[in-house]
Amino acid sequence: MAEMTIKKRPKNLDLTTIRLPLPGKVSILHRVSGAGLFLFLPVLLWLFGASLASPESFATFKSLAATLPAKVIFAGLIWAFVHHFCAGIRFLLLDLHIGIDKEAARKSAGVVLAVSIPLTLILWGVLL
Repeated sequence: MAEMTIKKRPKNLDLTTIRLPLPGKVSILHRVSGAGLFLFLPVLLWLFGASLASPESFATFKSLAATLPAKVIFAGLIWAFVHHFCAGIRFLLLDLHIGIDKEAARKSAGVVLAVSIPLTLILWGVLL
């Protein structure tokens, strides 16, 4: 048997010095937005159920939703949904081997951000 040589690779464990390309950042944001949506789903379902229980609980929900922290949380959830949707379409296209070369992947990642951020602002203005 031939001896295998173990190649010593440099290890960079300092996360502050790692510079991800734009597709990598979009991929991480896709995971973060999916996790946020998953974790907030029980809260949103509870709020929805509570708002339908009685006119008093709806009034309480409406006054709670008018506060600044609630608006910021709702804006974050709107962004999470829009970004996760747009990035999901990008990843479906990548799974179909559409736009898998480096330059096309960079452009599609830029398109995801260029679409999701303004669309979030539009929906935030309309919904809130």
